[in-house]
Amino acid sequence: MTPRLLTAALALALASADHRDDKDHVVVTPHDLKWQDGPASLPKGAKSVVLEGDPTKAGEFVLRVKLPDGMRIMPHTHPKDERVTVLSGTLYLGMGDTFDEKKAVAMPAGSYGRTGAGMKHFGFVKGETVLQLHGTGPWAVVYLNPADDPRNQK
Repeated sequence: MTPRLLTAALALALASADHRDDKDHVVVTPHDLKWQDGPASLPKGAKSVVLEGDPTKAGEFVLRVKLPDGMRIMPHTHPKDERVTVLSGTLYLGMGDTFDEKKAVAMPAGSYGRTGAGMKHFGFVKGETVLQLHGTGPWAVVYLNPADDPRNQK
C-alpha cells in the first residue's frame, strides 16, 4: 500500500470509528473539542481542552492549549518533563530565568520540543497558536517570579 493510500485508509477508519474514551481506545475529533478558559496557570486569554487523562492527577495526560496572538509566558519550570507539539501558529521558546525574546527559538506548526524537569524556560506566540502537551501528572507550572503567576494576580 502506498503512503497516500495508507493515509486515506487511516483517515477513513478514524472517521468511521466509534467515538469512545476508555483505557483501550480514544478518538477525539475537532468537533468533540470543548475549549474552556484556562488553565489558571496561564495568562488570561488562554483556552484549553483535556483530550485524555487528568493533568492534576498521577498518570499520563494529553492537553491542548490555544494561546492568542502575542501571549507571553514568563520564566517558569515544571516538576516533570514537558513535551509539546505545535499544531498551528508559532511558539517561541527560550531557556533561562529572564524573559528575552532574542534568546527564543521559533517553533512553527509541526515542531516538537521537550523541556526537562526543572529547566527554566519561557515562551511567547505569534499568531493564534495551538499546542498539544503530553506528559505525566500531576502537572504543575512554577513561575520563577511569583508576581508573574496569573494565579497571584487579581
